[in-house]
Amino acid sequence: MKIGLFLNTQTPDSDALPQVIADCADQVRTARDAGFDIICAGQHYLSAPYAQPATLPFLARMAAESGDMALCAGIILLPLHNPVDVAETVATLDAISGGRFVFGIGLGYRDEEYAAFGVRRSERVPRMIEALEVIHKLWSEDEVEFDGHFYHVPRSNPTTRPVQKPHPPIWVAANHDNAIRRAGRWGYPWMINPHATMSMIADQIPLYRDALAEGGRPDPGELPLVREMYVAADRETAFVDSQPYLEGKYAAYASWGQDKALPGEEDFTSPYAELARDRFVLGAPDDIVREIERYERDLGVTHIIFRMQWPGMPHDQVMRQLDILDRQVVPRI
Repeated sequence: MKIGLFLNTQTPDSDALPQVIADCADQVRTARDAGFDIICAGQHYLSAPYAQPATLPFLARMAAESGDMALCAGIILLPLHNPVDVAETVATLDAISGGRFVFGIGLGYRDEEYAAFGVRRSERVPRMIEALEVIHKLWSEDEVEFDGHFYHVPRSNPTTRPVQKPHPPIWVAANHDNAIRRAGRWGYPWMINPHATMSMIADQIPLYRDALAEGGRPDPGELPLVREMYVAADRETAFVDSQPYLEGKYAAYASWGQDKALPGEEDFTSPYAELARDRFVLGAPDDIVREIERYERDLGVTHIIFRMQWPGMPHDQVMRQLDILDRQVVPRI
């Protein structure tokens, strides 16, 4: 089991972005020294009510503090971007990190982002498929010429390539059953989002594994999971301390339509106790260890990446949690 830290880059105060970045660097140094394995950051645009730094330059800054930890873009909204730019930017980040970059990709779900980039949401799946094809060619072939429906590359000799061969690990984030099956057919690890309940994940894992088999793909050996987590001296404190921040974050998700991207009738405006049930990891160190063991034993999870800060939460609350994890959780995992 590998342990990760998902960095909160969103703030309700746009003037605070320099401090958010500095605080994240402090958290990365602390996670590094505590023996964490990976750090992650997500990508959104026009993310009102929050301000958010651009993901890839942000991760380049964090690479300076990360030591031997992997860096994960979790995730890049691939259909919004030109694959030539993505291929060379990811290759550059792989070089900056000394070959420790993880390329997380996904479709996204917000209409505002697609409208701002001039991309039809109905085209997002074929765009991602075509973009991946271009990126693979640029990373692996001596001469590339591509004339697709969405992207065009003149005859070129690509030279900006990743350190990792044949390429950095590719993780595919997915909520919907069809997207999970697609990740399996491609043979990539499915990056499980933090919004799904454990019972939902348990129902979807067979879909993913069946798709691996149908696609003739071997098990990739990695099943990363992102989870909202708050650790404190006891469960009640963890619940109370996390509530104002996680409630606000999930209210924003509800306004963005994230709950409707999940299967079933999820509603992120539900009361906090209901929202947290089987979805958030809240409690004392013993509770956290038991939950990690449960995800490993029952689901086969190989990476659990904790997000323990949300917009508005003070930096010192994160540092207290990291200290507890360092002393009472990570050594037991």
